[in-house]
Amino acid sequence: MPFLNLFYRFRQKRTMDTILNKLHDIELRYLELEGLLADPEVISRQGTYHKYAKEHADLAELVETTRQYEKTKKLLAENKELLAESDEEIRAMAREEIPALEREISSLEEKLKILLLPKDPNDDKNVFLEIRAGTGGDEAGLFTGDLFRMYARYAEQQGWRVEIVSSSPAGGMGGFKEIIAQIEGRGAYSRLKYESGVHRVQRVPVTEAQGRIHTSAVTVAILPEADDVEINIDPNELRIDVYRSTGHGGQSVNTTDSAVRITHLPTGLVVTCQDEKSQLKNKAKALKVLKARLLDAMVQKQNAEEAKTRKSQVGSGDRSERIRTYNYPQGRITDHRINLTRYDLENFINGDIGSVIDALIAHHQAELLKNQR
Repeated sequence: MPFLNLFYRFRQKRTMDTILNKLHDIELRYLELEGLLADPEVISRQGTYHKYAKEHADLAELVETTRQYEKTKKLLAENKELLAESDEEIRAMAREEIPALEREISSLEEKLKILLLPKDPNDDKNVFLEIRAGTGGDEAGLFTGDLFRMYARYAEQQGWRVEIVSSSPAGGMGGFKEIIAQIEGRGAYSRLKYESGVHRVQRVPVTEAQGRIHTSAVTVAILPEADDVEINIDPNELRIDVYRSTGHGGQSVNTTDSAVRITHLPTGLVVTCQDEKSQLKNKAKALKVLKARLLDAMVQKQNAEEAKTRKSQVGSGDRSERIRTYNYPQGRITDHRINLTRYDLENFINGDIGSVIDALIAHHQAELLKNQR
């Protein structure tokens, strides 16, 4: 056993040495970028400048953490040297500071490992949020509306912009059969991507005279917005139909052919948009959603291939997977992927979802670190 412990510490040291070599190269690149961003020639080329500025911003936290790590290691070495001093008071001060410095170093090492994990290329993108009522009739439609308000309030807390792309009301009870919205803001996909899947609600519907609890289901899909470079659609592969809008929408409803339905012939994907009074605006929004769905299909295919060799517990994006239950009688939320249960449903459904998202991200990072060892 002592030999195994020694071997493990040796392997950890080798791993950290490798990481430090990599961090040294990253800091050199960071300093190079600082020089480039101050170069008048680079500043004059807007596209190049923005590219370098983004790379510089992406490396900032890693470089700052590296510098803090090296500073703390230097402080620890200095305190260990003080243990050899003849003055007992100085030795006592050093002994007191060493444990805290060792804990900080250990914490910074873990943070550096996480910051060096492969980054999802879609993390900084805007997203399309698609929520659809599943089993449960009117109650599922009402809960679709509840979930949309939950995400909209969370987005507002993050300083993100929310715009409804299309919606389909669910009868006279309120709520939606389906609602699609675009959420714009830095890191929107990185925070929301774990929300894809089936959300189950258990509560007494407003139409239930006997007070019986019903179970309904709603499907959520989080799609990263696709860049034109990633998804290039041949116009000949599209069938575009225009028709008169139905439902809410103002005076132009049922008087002009402003609603748009786009069918992608190779895949059979269909996107409709009628929330705008302008046909051109509806067409532009529908094309954006179509591109996001095509990108998502590519990502899903890639994830399925990767899952053959390694199963990821979080972030698979499988829309058929039940990920969370909202139990109103008990005031309980349970995330089934990480066995997390909380009893603050009212706050959660009002947009206080950040801590659960943090827990999902931490779990995913832990899984990635485990697979790298």
